[in-house]
Amino acid sequence: MENREVLIWLSSIQQVGIKSINRLEEHFGCIQNIWTASKSEINDVKGLKTITKQNIIKYKSDGYIDKLFNELKKEKVKTITILDDNYPKNLRNIFNPPKVLYVKGDFVGNDEICIAMVGARKATYYGKWVAGKISKELSRYGITIISGLAAGIDAMCHSGALDANGRTFGVLGCGVDIIYPKSNKRLYEEIIENGGIISEFPLKAEPRAGNFPQRNRIISGLSEGLVVVEAKKKSGSLITANLALEQGKDVFAVPGNINSIYSTGTNELIKDGAKLIINAKDIINELTQFKDKIDSKYLADNNIINNYPLNEKEKKVLEALKQGPLHCDMIEYNTNIKMSDLISILTMLEMKGIIKQMSGKIFTINN
Repeated sequence: MENREVLIWLSSIQQVGIKSINRLEEHFGCIQNIWTASKSEINDVKGLKTITKQNIIKYKSDGYIDKLFNELKKEKVKTITILDDNYPKNLRNIFNPPKVLYVKGDFVGNDEICIAMVGARKATYYGKWVAGKISKELSRYGITIISGLAAGIDAMCHSGALDANGRTFGVLGCGVDIIYPKSNKRLYEEIIENGGIISEFPLKAEPRAGNFPQRNRIISGLSEGLVVVEAKKKSGSLITANLALEQGKDVFAVPGNINSIYSTGTNELIKDGAKLIINAKDIINELTQFKDKIDSKYLADNNIINNYPLNEKEKKVLEALKQGPLHCDMIEYNTNIKMSDLISILTMLEMKGIIKQMSGKIFTINN
């Protein structure tokens, strides 16, 4: 077998992680030699657990290799190893980069221009709105969105990119053949058609708690910078932010309500030096390496609001909604438009696709 095939074989075996593969490479010199090594030679490797050696010996067979590559083909999963030219450049430069990436979907050249976005699973309406807004804006500049396909903010970041006909990648803490969470099945399928699903874990690997901090370094590692939308004081999003800082990446945070537990983490990040942002331009102005690469034409016709003539009352409602998602009662209060008139205005704006209704009679601009 070739070196890359040996890497794929090793990465598919339980108890064989990055440290184990590094140790094997040190011992055998060339990774290809691991495949041809005898049982006794493998047992002589120091620094490996007994279970690791046993698994390598157990699965070192042509039958296992055939089954492995047939499963990858059946699931339409591509493999990118650290030995390959198309291995993501940003990821190659982090500490302990994954040896193998499993991908459902496709990397294209422009996917190197990417931003990671993460946040709370139990997100507020405000958090979901701003996540969708910023991911749409970034996507319209031709920037790929990286996130973790979790419920809440992650899902809204992916959805925002898709709504803007942009590209997005979901990084999983399990095998790419496992949809996690199951509630994101439709989103998972849409992402594959407009980017991809990525993992360093082999097929059938279950989503264990310990996998997610490991997964987070890939989310930040792939990107040029990380945006945290909403986060509690102790959360996976802050772990990702710390990993991004260790990797030398810029960290951005969206300010939130000081009384909300879901904004405690982001507000603390800003206090500690993260860059406060309210839109995509704030990010692009900081990341000068984007300016020569992105499509700077943020065309007016991308903004659906400019496609329709609006009367004064409709403009008044939209001005109120620029604050963020609002309940119809609050829109009435802020605009002084009678509810009987407001309902028909909201209906017309929704029919035009300018606004959308969320659950609980809450409305937001359809950016």
